[in-house]
Amino acid sequence: MPTRVVVAEDEAIIRMDLRELLVEEGYDVVGEAGRGDVALALVNEHHPDVALLDIKMPGMDGISVARRINAERACAVVLVTAFSQRELIEEATDAGVHGYVVKPFERHDLVPAIEVALARFQAESLLAEQVANAEERLEVRKLVDRAKGRLMDSNGLSEADAFGFIQRTAMQSRRQMRDVAEEILSGALTPEAMSNS
Repeated sequence: MPTRVVVAEDEAIIRMDLRELLVEEGYDVVGEAGRGDVALALVNEHHPDVALLDIKMPGMDGISVARRINAERACAVVLVTAFSQRELIEEATDAGVHGYVVKPFERHDLVPAIEVALARFQAESLLAEQVANAEERLEVRKLVDRAKGRLMDSNGLSEADAFGFIQRTAMQSRRQMRDVAEEILSGALTPEAMSNS
């Protein structure tokens, strides 16, 4: 699958040049815009791999668009600009921009910027997923610990027996331990009720 790109540049000639260059390099340009707000709509509609954004556009500037795209982790963002001031670069970095190309650019500037941006975005996405998984595991562990405590207090079970009950119930009912723990904590599930069923 070719890398899918949305191009946002308010100057039509530069936008056409970008499109042509990207197509020649094997990218799939799925949307083009001359305004920032339209670019954001295209990203939401087409779910590209990369958004190539001019910094100065009507409707919404490139950094504002980048900030919105990054908030939703929608795609990698490469800023295309004629400006290279340090403050602008810092603002772009804070907005979650993954790559930066200064106009006038050459083919050999653009392709590496896109590829580096894609790699950065993928690394960020993987890290976010790992953090979410770790947080989920920690949340399940806390729930199971609280449910064990409830079983130990209410039913006089040892910690090992309480854990065994949760684990067995989950396996027998083909449910997640989290769901069983939540039922125990809500009072809907007790060892007595299980032995009577």
